[in-house]
Amino acid sequence: MRFTNLLREEKGWLTRSTTTHFADKHLAVLTELVQTPTNSEPRPWTTVRRKAAVVIAPQTADGKFVLIKEERVPIRAAIWSMPAGQIDDNIEPNEKEIESVVVRELNEETGYQLAPGGELIPLGYFFTSPGLTDEHCYLFLARFVQVAAVHQREEGEGILESYAFTVAELSRMIAANEIRDSNTLSICARMAARGFISLDAG
Repeated sequence: MRFTNLLREEKGWLTRSTTTHFADKHLAVLTELVQTPTNSEPRPWTTVRRKAAVVIAPQTADGKFVLIKEERVPIRAAIWSMPAGQIDDNIEPNEKEIESVVVRELNEETGYQLAPGGELIPLGYFFTSPGLTDEHCYLFLARFVQVAAVHQREEGEGILESYAFTVAELSRMIAANEIRDSNTLSICARMAARGFISLDAG
């Protein structure tokens, strides 16, 4: 089962067999017998196939970033993170479809929307845990955002609150391990590398 067409087998990568252990509309767990370009002897690898997702850095007109505090069942903790969400379609979406998910998740998770004249700036994508899963997330800077007139919350979300932090506060939270999820760390690193923010605490 594949949730994305982004990953394509390149020369030397051969899948000899696939056994699916579990699958639903969100993910699949399977064991594949894979031959890599540097090893002619195939080896088994258990992989989680997962839908692609978006991660959003919502920036307000005064330069702050809106984060959400959300209960995360696997780690038994509520943590601060950038809003994010899965892309519903099982096939690789186009840019317009991805941006529509960004707009939806921004409102559902934070209660914010793009301000008049605001823009979505694509920052590429990253793999959340490439040794385990093919899941990848598209990164977007939403500049600028404002509180939405209507907040379309999604049922079942464990979001407790949202709050706008300064870049200096984000930097301190990263250094103190208060921000510790791969989505938020990745989008902050990408924004810093692209010159949108500086995480220099000094």
